[in-house]
Amino acid sequence: MKKTILDDGFHQYLTDGASFIVPPGIPVLMNLHNTQVPKDIIPFEKAKRATNKRAYVHFYMHDKYFSDVLTSTTKYLDLLKQFDGVITPDCSMLIGQVPCLQQVNTYFNRAVGFYLQKNGIPVIPNVRWSDESSFEYCFLGVPANNIVAISTHGCIRSKAEKEMYRKGLYEMLTVLTPHDVIVHGYMPESVFGEFTNYTTFHRYASQFERTHQKEGA
Repeated sequence: MKKTILDDGFHQYLTDGASFIVPPGIPVLMNLHNTQVPKDIIPFEKAKRATNKRAYVHFYMHDKYFSDVLTSTTKYLDLLKQFDGVITPDCSMLIGQVPCLQQVNTYFNRAVGFYLQKNGIPVIPNVRWSDESSFEYCFLGVPANNIVAISTHGCIRSKAEKEMYRKGLYEMLTVLTPHDVIVHGYMPESVFGEFTNYTTFHRYASQFERTHQKEGA
């Protein structure tokens, strides 16, 4: 009798050997001892054509452009190993989005990161939150007292968004106490000003900024 193979959609191979924080079942990333502050960062959608590999690959773009990385991670290993490292996928977490979907997106962020680590790729955890309700799980699985990455691109357009981002940033700095924070996008004083003594921030222009700077040059 032919054995039935069940695919639960969560690609269990990603987390073989991982520890989990339950509930809700978020994988724990391994030690980040082999990571460093990136010389530069590059979007995943440009990685195949990149000539300069001294950078960390990031996923700060619409989810549809990297969804295949979540479901077919193995086939991207050879590409990602060419770079200095990877910032874990920035799966969307939106205010008003049901908690179960936000937890799934947190799961895949950590699961892909863990799998890349197992395969020798240096990984910087991307930390993403929505509103206060997400603080219960959005920091789980990230080692404290290490390096993390965040993005402000598209997240701080209004006064209300800036205030919510500021609250999340404070919570992240308090819970994870990172010694270095990679920031993709702008760093307005109204959001970051009070936290300059908490850690060392390293700002990298978003692809939008870089493209428009070139166009306006």
